[in-house]
Amino acid sequence: MPVITFEGTSLKKEQKKELVSAFTKAAAEITSTPPQFFSVVIREQQEENLGFAGETVEELKNGSG
Repeated sequence: MPVITFEGTSLKKEQKKELVSAFTKAAAEITSTPPQFFSVVIREQQEENLGFAGETVEELKNGSG
């Protein structure tokens, strides 16, 4: 059973539904595997727990880095 994992900042419920649907559809089409075999896991992180180039996402969004 294939597992697709998405890890990022917090998302709205509708965004999660859209990601699960889009990831499953694309993976099923590309691999010729029925959609019911795919699992999608969304792992949310707070913006202060993610960083790039020495700054947190929170700092980057606020322009205070």
